Parts: sequence; structure tokens; C-alpha cells
Amino acid sequence: MSLVIGLTGGIASGKSTVSNMFKEMNILVIDADVEARLAVEKGQPAYEKILAEFGDNILLPNEEIDRQKLGSIIFHRSEKRQLLNGIVHPEVRKRMKRQIEEAKEQGEEIVVLDIPLLFESKLMYMVDKTLLVYVDNAIQLQRLMARNHLSKQEAEARIQSQMPLAEKVGLADEVIHNNGAITDTKKQLITILANWGIKK
Repeated sequence: MSLVIGLTGGIASGKSTVSNMFKEMNILVIDADVEARLAVEKGQPAYEKILAEFGDNILLPNEEIDRQKLGSIIFHRSEKRQLLNGIVHPEVRKRMKRQIEEAKEQGEEIVVLDIPLLFESKLMYMVDKTLLVYVDNAIQLQRLMARNHLSKQEAEARIQSQMPLAEKVGLADEVIHNNGAITDTKKQLITILANWGIKK
């Protein structure tokens, strides 16, 4: 039996750091963001649907979708954003499900789904356990400003566009508190996996 873990967090919470820790342990990580990018590549079903809805002026010269251009269209118009999500999300779920099945067939003990919007998109049904990477608001703000070279106002706007991490704590099976040193984060991860019967 494979254990499917849903890994989630907020922007600049350190989710990618924990995702990399899983990879270092030779645990398969399926990344929703990567799958979303692959799902809209030329030749994929979502690519054709997006062109039909948004027109070919969103294409780069090499005929790939200009993500920035598309992003600027949907950022200010929620109906366009919902339309795009309605095209992309089912394809991403399909791709992830296929990979989970393959991993199970190959006898993988653990599969991690790295899904930033796990709770918002109500995808808990795809996983056996949920693991949240949590960080205090002040640290999240500092990290985001430093990482993306944003003003305090811009960083706050991005954080506020997501479900608050404090709210996600109540929804997660386990929480990693990522306010301190990376060694502390790793220790917490190993303890949580041990509690789930996984020795690493």
C-alpha cells in the first residue's frame, strides 16, 4: 500500500524546502505547479481549449502560451480566472492521478503531492494525509519581500489573496512549524513520518 501525502503551505512558507527534503529521501514528489505548466503545453488538450477561449494573441512567437500575458488578463478579471481554472485544473488532476496510479503499480511506499491550493481547491480526497508547512505572518512577509523583491504592500496583497495559514492549521493532519532553522524543520518532518509509520 502506498501512502499519499498532500503537502501544502502558503506563499513563502517554505513548502518547497520541505518538498526538497522529501526528494532527498528518495520519495516521489508530484508537483501540481509543474503539472499545470505541462498541461498547457502545445499539443495538450488544455492548450487548445485556452486558445479557443482567449485567442491566439496570448501566444509567444514559438506558439507557447505567454504565461505573463495570460496572467495579466486573469489577474484583474475573476470570471476569466475561473474560466481558465475550469480548463486547467481538471487536466492537472488527471495528470496527477495517472502518476499516483503508476507509482502504486511500481510499489512506491510514499507519494507526495505538492499542491499549494490543496484546501482551497478541495483536493483532500486525492490524499491519505495532509501536511501543512506553517510560518508566522511576520516571517512570511519578510521572506516574501526578500525573495520576490516586493514592497511590504505588494507582499501583503499576495499573502492576503490566499487562505490564511492559521485557517489551514485546523484542516491539516500534521503541521511543520517553519519559523526556525532548516535542521529543526527536517527534525519535525522525520518525527511526523515516524508517527505515520515511515522510518527515514
